[in-house]
Amino acid sequence: MAWFSLVSLVVAGVLALATWHLSTGYMLDQRERSAIRQAKGNARLVTQVLERGSAGLDELLTGLVAEVESAVLLVDQGDLIVGGNSVDPTRLPTAFLDMVRNGRPAHQRTVLNGIPVQAVGLPLPAKAATYVEVSPMREMDRTFRFLSWLLIGGTLVSGLAGAVLGRWAATHSLRPLRQVTDAAAEAARGDLSVRLPATGDPDLIPLAAAFNDTAERLQQRVARDTRFAGDVSHELRSPLTTMLNAMSVLHRRSAELPAGTRQAVELLNTDLRRFRRMVDDLLEISRGDQDQDYSTFELVDLAGLVQATGPTLPESVLDIEARPWVLADRRRLERVVANLLDNAGRHGGGLVRLGVLTREDRARIEVDDAGPGVPEEAREHIFERFARGSPARREATDSGAGLGLALVTQHVRRHHGHAWVEARPGGGARFVVELPEVTD
Repeated sequence: MAWFSLVSLVVAGVLALATWHLSTGYMLDQRERSAIRQAKGNARLVTQVLERGSAGLDELLTGLVAEVESAVLLVDQGDLIVGGNSVDPTRLPTAFLDMVRNGRPAHQRTVLNGIPVQAVGLPLPAKAATYVEVSPMREMDRTFRFLSWLLIGGTLVSGLAGAVLGRWAATHSLRPLRQVTDAAAEAARGDLSVRLPATGDPDLIPLAAAFNDTAERLQQRVARDTRFAGDVSHELRSPLTTMLNAMSVLHRRSAELPAGTRQAVELLNTDLRRFRRMVDDLLEISRGDQDQDYSTFELVDLAGLVQATGPTLPESVLDIEARPWVLADRRRLERVVANLLDNAGRHGGGLVRLGVLTREDRARIEVDDAGPGVPEEAREHIFERFARGSPARREATDSGAGLGLALVTQHVRRHHGHAWVEARPGGGARFVVELPEVTD
């Protein structure tokens, strides 16, 4: 757009300058020729009067001034005879007057009393006199001003038209690439079903085909991985349940075991429960990746759901600013809130605030913790699967598998919402879930 505008402005400017110089030069040349012809004719009349003895000279000069709306200066035997009231010819440049007095014809454009004029000086050698005629150029000056404003306006309009044309051309030519960018952004956000529409542009057909093929292969691979994770998790549940039952028996009789064996049983019990939690989360994720059924969605009072999910929370922690309604799967939304509360307790130093509010027709859940906060460079990473933070900041009692926040992101995206983490005013982290609010 900038180049279109610049080129259009330069071309229009060059054409305007050329038009200005050609038109003004032509008009000035024609006016100069006309003034010289008129002055020569008037000079012959003055010569004829002088040859008759100057009788009627004043009347002639007055008539000449009235006829051509000019001023005249006649120098006869050293006497100055001036006619006309518009300009004072005696104030003409000295060099111009000296040239005429020396017997050489001269013409010059100048300004007298703020009025542009055309001065023509002719020597009258037969009578040892000098005739000077000054013609105002007001109309031509107004014409030049009008022409200059017209050309300037045309140049600016041409530049604006070039910008508009450039914007249209850029928009039209970049629309396919913008579609590719939008599709790639959707795929990066997890929507692998996005495809580029068919296009008639032969340059973009290979690109669209390659993108759609890549997205199709990636979607199939993710689907296979998801099915594999779901199948493995499902197959692990039975032996894991058996091991947990056996471990519960050992745990109840741990007092009868030697100290070393008892410690090993405790460690094994902790890892088995962590393993059970990871298997349940993997099953939940795999079901969510494959589930496209929205029949379980219903109108949900978000504030009521949050209060029901955390019934043991003190009133000082709850901050219910509004009671928005959302269209949601109640079970999944309860899991979102539960995972955020669990994350605040395990990794955030404890829950500080659980808020429900609205912002511009969007319902929001805000979970504030008392931890050290999340570094800006890690705020996207912590929502990835199996992301558990740095080992230095991880507590020894942490039994999580790094899938809780990944489940939050998956469930919120299924509700056409968005989840992120930001810094809490006063320190700590604030996890935000934003969902479309039902206002009708």
